[in-house]
Amino acid sequence: MYSVISPSVDEIRSYLPPKLGTALADLPAREWGDVEEIRLRVRQPVRLCTPAGEKLLARSGGVAQDPRDALVFDEDDARLTIDLATRGSVYALQEQLASGYLTLPGGHRLGLAGRAVVEGGRLCGVRHISSYCLRLAREVRGAAGPVLPWLVDGPAGRVVNSLLVSPPRCGKTTVLRDAVRQLSGGVKALGIGGFQVGLVDERSEVAGSWQGIPARDVGPRTDVLDACPKAAGMVTLLRAMAPDVLATDEIGREEDVHAIEEAANAGVAVLATAHAWSLEDLRARPTTGRLLARGDFTRLVFLGRSKGPGTLEAVLDGRTLRAVSAPILSGAGRAV
Repeated sequence: MYSVISPSVDEIRSYLPPKLGTALADLPAREWGDVEEIRLRVRQPVRLCTPAGEKLLARSGGVAQDPRDALVFDEDDARLTIDLATRGSVYALQEQLASGYLTLPGGHRLGLAGRAVVEGGRLCGVRHISSYCLRLAREVRGAAGPVLPWLVDGPAGRVVNSLLVSPPRCGKTTVLRDAVRQLSGGVKALGIGGFQVGLVDERSEVAGSWQGIPARDVGPRTDVLDACPKAAGMVTLLRAMAPDVLATDEIGREEDVHAIEEAANAGVAVLATAHAWSLEDLRARPTTGRLLARGDFTRLVFLGRSKGPGTLEAVLDGRTLRAVSAPILSGAGRAV
């Protein structure tokens, strides 16, 4: 059973120019509920990305059937958007801007592009912003349901090292958030009690923390280290919070590998995500390829969109890289 908790239009419109916010507010609830991303490009129509494809936002609200009726994003809108998103404190957020995105309260992510500011060969920020991609964060309670049995060793009563793998926009973060929530709270149907979970949320997308407090439900036994680099955060939580499970989103750097190795040496399970289009792609990447070669992950869970974002496509044994025929859960885990 799935329960989708989408952001309200009012939560989003405060970061957007008034004419855009008004047009979004006039969208039928069903149309708004399908929006995953809002694409804003100077002198181009506003595009709404949904599971069914792109739609154009009409000037009068609703979806434009004719491009001539679409709301066009202009230069003034572009300047106002960054002011609203930063609450007028652009310089205070230069470090985030140098990464090409801003994380907004609630875990929504505003990607941006324009003229790069480069110093000493290093990207320091973006000026004259001409494009934005607002990715909406939403909770899908139950999204991890098909995945959880593969992550838990019932007889041992523990979570096994697991990597959730998919291309972009296939639900990795949504499934990770729900897996953290359920593992933290316990799942009676699977015979498992709640685990102490340490979540390193480098981009504030999983828990959506604001001033240190999670805006999304990540469970009653979850400690969140927000806006912290993954590797440093995993080591910190290992030493400070004694977790049963360490969770983090989008591993890929060399230092992430060392942190995962340290967790394994401490007997703490790691639940992470990674971008890849296939097993071959995952193996070809230097960092994830090294983790696979070492057999550091017991389970590789591949997600896709064949039946919508977050579809469980395949589960592999992390050591043999062969398909697993059945979950390792026997129902003999700890009671809730």
